[in-house]
Amino acid sequence: MPRGGGVDWQKVACAVAMRGKLGIITGGPGTGKTYTVARLLALLFATAGDQQAGLRVALAAPTGKAAARLKQSIDTALDELAHKVGGELPLRELAARMGAARTLHSLLGARPDTRAFQYNAGNQLDVDVLIVDEASMIHLEMMSALLAALPDSATLILLGDKDQLASVEAGAVLGDLCHNAEAGDYLPETLSYVHASTGQQIPARFEGRGAPIAQQTVMLRESRRFGGPIGALALAVNSGDAAAALRVLREGQDGKVAWTDLAQSADLLQLALNGRSGAKGGYREYLQLLKSPPLEPDEIVQLAWVKSVLQAFERFRILCAVREGEWGVAGLNEAIEHRLQTAGLLKRSGEWYVGRPVMVTRNDYATGVFNGDIGLTLADPARAGALRVYFSEGETVRSVLATRLRNVETAFAMTVHKSQGSEFAHTAMVLPKDGGGMLARELIYTGITRARDYFTLLTPNGQVLLDAIGQRTQRASGLRTLLSN
Repeated sequence: MPRGGGVDWQKVACAVAMRGKLGIITGGPGTGKTYTVARLLALLFATAGDQQAGLRVALAAPTGKAAARLKQSIDTALDELAHKVGGELPLRELAARMGAARTLHSLLGARPDTRAFQYNAGNQLDVDVLIVDEASMIHLEMMSALLAALPDSATLILLGDKDQLASVEAGAVLGDLCHNAEAGDYLPETLSYVHASTGQQIPARFEGRGAPIAQQTVMLRESRRFGGPIGALALAVNSGDAAAALRVLREGQDGKVAWTDLAQSADLLQLALNGRSGAKGGYREYLQLLKSPPLEPDEIVQLAWVKSVLQAFERFRILCAVREGEWGVAGLNEAIEHRLQTAGLLKRSGEWYVGRPVMVTRNDYATGVFNGDIGLTLADPARAGALRVYFSEGETVRSVLATRLRNVETAFAMTVHKSQGSEFAHTAMVLPKDGGGMLARELIYTGITRARDYFTLLTPNGQVLLDAIGQRTQRASGLRTLLSN
C-alpha cells in the first residue's frame, strides 16, 4: 500500500476529525481505520469534560456482517488502549455503553415496504457521535437520509475504502468525497493546524487548494497486516498495472496467491470441496463438523459447537463477478451443492437441509434479519426434525427458524458486491468467460481484498481479467462537482 512520507496518518486523522463535526477516514485493508477511530473515541471521551458520562456514541454499517465486525474491532482496540492509559480513562465502560453496532436501516428505523424512516429531519437521532463503517456501500439516497436524521451538534465519522466497489444503487458517495484523498490537497491552514496539534509535519507535496471537504478527509497509507503477494496484487490492480498483477499471479509466492487460467468447472468444484495445495479452504471442514454434534443438551456446549461450525464455514468463500450463467452465483451454487452431495458431505431432501448456507435478500424486520446477512442451517436442538438458521454477530450468535425465512438464497457462492464488509481466510474469485465490458478494476480489487491469508483466482478466459483491470467504473452523480464548487 502507498506510503505517506513518514507521517503518522492515524494521528493526523484523529486531529482532523476533532477539528469539526465531520471526519472522513479512508484507506485499504489493514491500514487501521477502526483502530484510528478507537483512538479518536478516546480523545472525544477525554475532552468531553462534565459530559463524559453522557457521551452518546452510535456505531453503524450498511450490512449486519459489517456492523458486527465494526463493533468487535472497536471493542478490541479500546481494550488495548485501556491497558495503555490505565485507569485515567474508563474506556471499557465507554465500549460497553455504546451497545451493539446496527445496520443503517435499523439505526434509522426503516419502515417495512416503504423507503421512509422513523428518524428524519423532524425526528432526529439521539446521538453525539455516529461512526459509520464501509461507507463505500452507501448510496446517495441513504446518505441523504442519514444526514437529515443527524443533529447539527453531532459528529459524523465515515470509514471506508474509496477504491472498493460503489453502492449498487445510485451514486458513489465515498468515492466522490475522497476523490483527491491520495493527494491530500490540504490548505496551509490545515497543515499548520495538524502540526500544532500533533507535531506531525505533512510534506509539501500534500499541500493544495482543496475544497472544505478535503480538509476533513485523511487517507491512511500504510497497511500493517495486508502485505505480501495479496497486498501487491491489490495495489497493482488498483493502479491499473495489468503487467504487475499478472506477475504476482504467475509467481504465486508462498502459495498465498494462485491463478488458474482457462479454468474448467471441475477446477472450481475441486476447490469448493477441498481448497487447493498450500492453502486451506473448501467446504469439507465445516460439513465434517456437522457429523459430530454434541450429544448433551447443555446450552453452553451447543453454542460452542455452533460457533465452531460457523467459524469453519466463514474461513472460505467463493466470490463471483456476475449472478447469471455458468460462472455466476446461480449456476455455481447449484453445481457446488450437487458436488458436495455427491461427495456425501450433505443430504438434500428439499429446499432446506442441514448445512445449507443462506443469504438474506430482503430486510425482514419481523425476524430481525437484513439484506446481505449470511447464516447457516443446522438442526434445532430443542425440536426434533426442525431446522434453524444461525447468524454470527461478532462474539454472539442468534438463530431464526428456517420456516420463518422467506427471502433467502443458497450462498456457497456470492457476488463480490455482497461480500463487502466481510473477510475470509481463503477467498476464491471467479470471473465469467465474457465480461462484456461490464467488469472494472474496482470489482477485482474488492474481491482480492476480501482475502486475509490466501487468494485464488479462476478465469475461464484470462483476457476478461486484463480488460477489467484496464477499466474504471465511471459514475456521474453530480456530487463531486457540487463539493468542488
